[in-house]
Amino acid sequence: MTQIDLAAARSPRAEATRAAIVVTAERLFRSFGYQKTTVADIARELRMSPANVYRFFPSKAAINQVICGRVVDELEAMAWAEVRRVAPAEDRLRALFAGMQQRVQALCFADRRMHDMVSAAMAENWPSIDDFVHRVDAALAEIIADGQREGVFAPRDAAQTGRLVHACMICFAHPTVVEQCIDDDLPALAAGMAEFVLRALRA
Repeated sequence: MTQIDLAAARSPRAEATRAAIVVTAERLFRSFGYQKTTVADIARELRMSPANVYRFFPSKAAINQVICGRVVDELEAMAWAEVRRVAPAEDRLRALFAGMQQRVQALCFADRRMHDMVSAAMAENWPSIDDFVHRVDAALAEIIADGQREGVFAPRDAAQTGRLVHACMICFAHPTVVEQCIDDDLPALAAGMAEFVLRALRA
């Protein structure tokens, strides 16, 4: 791609077109599912050719990645909101556990088609999921470090501990696991796991 092509690709008009493709793709994914939605479907909705869509995304998989990233970004935003909230670290960690459980359960049962995409993304290790996991690890590490500074958590490597705490959330924060636990009291499980983790962090 030449410098002129690169400049055109970054122009406000090009950015607006790319954004329109993403918004349209997400709407179709939510209506019909990501597997049933084709690039031709997206192009038809936007009254453009499939070739024009491919100017902005090299493949359908690239569109999938962006939409999946938008879905998990909502979970990440909740985690970082707890990092920034002015409250004791223990309270923020409890709230993060509860918030993650609520949002993942809503994804599983209220937004089935997006749930299917996120489940596939996790099973297939899409880069957008890998990035999300690392960013939530980092958010947890920030709260843990705050708790250490407050003197309520024992001193230990906050980054490594954040990864371990994140692993404790799998039972209520992994879409596939949550789907299989429909009859369980997931809010109580999340609250109980939070208290278990807090006891471990204090030790």
